[in-house]
Amino acid sequence: MTDAPGTLEAIWLKRAKRGPMDAADQAHLRAGAGLDDDANNHRRLRQVTVISADVWDDVQRELDAAVAPDLRRANLMVRGLDLENSLGRTLAIGDGQLRIHGETRPCDRMDEGHPGLQAALDPHWRGGVYGEALNDADIAVGDAVRWLDD
Repeated sequence: MTDAPGTLEAIWLKRAKRGPMDAADQAHLRAGAGLDDDANNHRRLRQVTVISADVWDDVQRELDAAVAPDLRRANLMVRGLDLENSLGRTLAIGDGQLRIHGETRPCDRMDEGHPGLQAALDPHWRGGVYGEALNDADIAVGDAVRWLDD
């Protein structure tokens, strides 16, 4: 049994720590490492970060501004799934799977991109989640995303 599926709306790869986020149409998820060609590759539990497009839409309305979602510096943007309180759950992205290990807390770098962004992302896991790649898989924008039962 699974929740209704959502969609992978965007992929970003980070060239270097604090470096630019490059949009990609597809990426390779590697078990135990994260996304190939991403600076966070091989981090222990925080290999891939995920944000919600639905939440991002809400944040833009609250800030009354069009804010580019790559300012959040996440790797993946999904639509149609609630990320709040998802610790320990497994997120399927196409054929790939991520074990969610926690909430990605917004830092002061968010306000460098847009004033008030850090506070807008602070409550209810709105800054997204981070996780560990469980398998090797190619993922692409447009792939279905869904929660798998634990």
